[in-house]
Amino acid sequence: MRLLPTRWIDKTDLILRTSGKQSWETKTLATQTENIHEERLAERSRKHLNNVALRAYSGQRQSLQSGIADGQIAEFLPMVHKIARQVVTYLKPPLSFEDMVSAGAVGLVRAARDFDPAHKAEFKTYAYIRIRGAILDELRCWSFVPTNLNKRIRQAQQLTRKITEETGTAPSDSELAERLGITVEELYETFENARAQHFMSLDDSSEESPALGRLLAAPHSNSPNEHIEKAELVEKLAEAIEQLLEKQRQVVLLYYQQQLTMKQIAEIMEITESRVSQLHASALFSLSTKLRQWKDGRL
Repeated sequence: MRLLPTRWIDKTDLILRTSGKQSWETKTLATQTENIHEERLAERSRKHLNNVALRAYSGQRQSLQSGIADGQIAEFLPMVHKIARQVVTYLKPPLSFEDMVSAGAVGLVRAARDFDPAHKAEFKTYAYIRIRGAILDELRCWSFVPTNLNKRIRQAQQLTRKITEETGTAPSDSELAERLGITVEELYETFENARAQHFMSLDDSSEESPALGRLLAAPHSNSPNEHIEKAELVEKLAEAIEQLLEKQRQVVLLYYQQQLTMKQIAEIMEITESRVSQLHASALFSLSTKLRQWKDGRL
């Protein structure tokens, strides 16, 4: 769109304010004037946020051994803005958008620093993980847990227990999502975001674990004995993960450690999303079985 000179914009504004009639031409000029102001405001906002991100980048920059040049890093700043906006829109955290952009820029720098060019995943995919992780880490520092996520998690827990008691088997992710009135993707996103803030306890793992994504516990202990028991449980979990089949182990680590979605894992492993879901479910069933056997003294 061709931009009008500033003096034309001022003159147009004067005409619109003093004239009692608005012809088609003046209405067109009014629309163009409004769009120009919006574009200039958006451009100032983009420059400001880029400055915020670059300041964070300068403060965190270390020697980059990955071959990702400084100029290339700047190309990914729009992705930082996009992820930050998604987090702010979905979670509505008590932090500003600028804070999210700043944290995301730090994640981008760390991605450039640690990225291995020999890795199968593209830098864009790897950077997305680190940017989003850095933003969620910032939220975790504020101990922020969205109320709507907690409510949905409780509903999923109660519904899963109910279905398991009635049928003797845990509901699949698709069945659970349908009963909750949400999509499977929304179910995954709910627990993906909640995991970053509120890890569920592992000592009540059961056959419902595959649907709830319950794998890693935060060590909330009320006594030394409980602390020791949970430490042993985490140790046994690590051993059990090592005993999984290679693809199962890869899915578990990518999903819980790297916090990737099923779709992202499918792209990295070059398999279908449904196959990832199957590997995820079978891995958690195997892990929960081994942990129950250990707790019952059979291992």
